[in-house]
Amino acid sequence: MNPFSNYIEFNRTKWATFRDKTPLLLSEDELQSIKGTNEVISLQEVEEIYLPLTRLINLKVQASRQLQGVTNSFLDYKAKKVPFIIGIAGSVAVGKSTTARILQTLLSRWDIHTKVDLVTTDGFLYSKDTLEKKGLMGKKGFPESYDTQKLIDFMVRVKSGEDKVESPVYSHLAYDILPNNMELICNPDILIVEGVNVLQVNKSHHVFVSDFFDFSIYIDADEENIKKWYIERFLLLQKTAFQNRKSYFHRYNNLSKDEAIKKATEIWVDINAKNLKENILPTKRRANIILRKDLDHNIKKIYLKKF
Repeated sequence: MNPFSNYIEFNRTKWATFRDKTPLLLSEDELQSIKGTNEVISLQEVEEIYLPLTRLINLKVQASRQLQGVTNSFLDYKAKKVPFIIGIAGSVAVGKSTTARILQTLLSRWDIHTKVDLVTTDGFLYSKDTLEKKGLMGKKGFPESYDTQKLIDFMVRVKSGEDKVESPVYSHLAYDILPNNMELICNPDILIVEGVNVLQVNKSHHVFVSDFFDFSIYIDADEENIKKWYIERFLLLQKTAFQNRKSYFHRYNNLSKDEAIKKATEIWVDINAKNLKENILPTKRRANIILRKDLDHNIKKIYLKKF
């Protein structure tokens, strides 16, 4: 059976036509400032892929508000602003963060939803100390390494329309949660939630993170391509962030190129590839839309769920 039988498939050319007259309100300098490490993306990609996507999301936001108004009218409730929530999932190194930041920037420039916030589920990982005590440092990013209940409680409060909700802050430099550091989410029009685990189903919980999503996106690519991007990113970080003595990965800063490639490959095989196959990839068909990347990082296929 075709794994995408419940999706409509579009090539890049056809998808680009759905932009309609959506204006490009993003400069080259802005794009370069928000793209991730080792991520390759052009304004043409924004025009052909992301502008049609933001137009679709804009239409869904409007429809969601209308439906919410109908429900409020039926229940005789006073209208309350509730954020439209978007989930973005996919493997480590596949480009989730860049996609999230581009969407945040583009969506904030529509008149009806100018306040767009972004959180990553990294903030809901257990602290390094807790992971070490639980023997889970080698499974960081796996479902069991997250405080899932804390993440669900956060989603409940945001979706309930609370004015101020705190989100924990994660540091990639320290490779840990920053204690006593919180980001305030203040009732945005749209909230983007990005992370490898956002579409996963944990059998120990009756409520899932994805239950709160109004729209979900999965960034897809061949595993060999993602592995290549991960190793390239590791080599780049070795020359930059890893040089910082405060970096958790500072121990790798003096490796030779061959040694660095070997270490990055070991990490990929032992942790990231396993997590991808066991936990992330199986969630792909839960997404409303799948963006399929080629080796050059460009999105070549788009799959939109029919039902």
